[in-house]
Amino acid sequence: MNVLRYWPWIVYAGFVILASLWMGEQSHSWLPPQATAEAKLVDDLFSYLVVLGTIIFLGIFGVLAVAILTSRVSRFDISDGPPIEGNVKLEVVWTVIPVLLVIWIASTSFNVYNQMHIRGPMDVVHLHPMGMEPAYAATLDEAGQPVEEIEVNAKQWVWTFRYPKQNVTSTELHVPVDRRVRLSLYSEDVLHGFYVPAFRLKQDILPKRSLDLEFTPILEGKYRLEDSQFSGTYFAAMQADVLVESPDRYQRWLKQAAAAKPTPAFNQAYSEYYRGEPNKPVEVGWKSVPPAKPPLVNQPTPEGIEEEVPDKKGIEKDMKNER
Repeated sequence: MNVLRYWPWIVYAGFVILASLWMGEQSHSWLPPQATAEAKLVDDLFSYLVVLGTIIFLGIFGVLAVAILTSRVSRFDISDGPPIEGNVKLEVVWTVIPVLLVIWIASTSFNVYNQMHIRGPMDVVHLHPMGMEPAYAATLDEAGQPVEEIEVNAKQWVWTFRYPKQNVTSTELHVPVDRRVRLSLYSEDVLHGFYVPAFRLKQDILPKRSLDLEFTPILEGKYRLEDSQFSGTYFAAMQADVLVESPDRYQRWLKQAAAAKPTPAFNQAYSEYYRGEPNKPVEVGWKSVPPAKPPLVNQPTPEGIEEEVPDKKGIEKDMKNER
């Protein structure tokens, strides 16, 4: 008899669970492709939180809907409701369940953080006493492959990537697929943020400090690096391409770039600020920080840039004269 009384709630509970699991599966399609091993961990955690949030939302919605539809009284009824207070069991339930959920979410998130092998606050910052160079305990990844070490330099408003072993500098970040990559992030001026949505990784870069960020790319393709911190007037122009390539193609690119003569890279902020006349910055009507000069890079200029930026040759000429 009691079972028949509660069967609608049992059916609704089943619906809530199935709908929540479905929402958790759908949540993977809301995000960019998973381009790193870390992205899988982050997406699984996000899916778990979506399932949990959907259960809570639909559960509360169902109770409210039943209360609204079944607890109707006459508009002339001004009597008080039943005096329900001091229910210890109810107070214990609505206190213990949220506490357990918070502990569960915190422990799950912490485990994911540990699996991502992100360095802690004391390990992230390179503290080099008396000018000593940083020393890494491990130069091999879990598969025994050498870790690719790349230096990332951020300044207003351009990203520069240097490959110290090959002495190659580029405004595009090239990384090999299925190989552990360690980035040494450095900012010359203000606070910047290294953020690639497809990687699910974001690291704030402190001025005049070198920070480490490690990840493992797993999906070949071209992705977009953005500055997650507002860094000034041309903040929106501070973007760069990230290319995840096969190891063979990555090595060919390094050899090609190493053999190329360094030339000034195209920089959108510099181009917009000077409009082809380096001594006559554009008049904006307010004080603005002049963009940093385009860096010298080995990376060939992207195809089609001559048509898109008519003043590129003038910028290159100005840079050569200064050298």
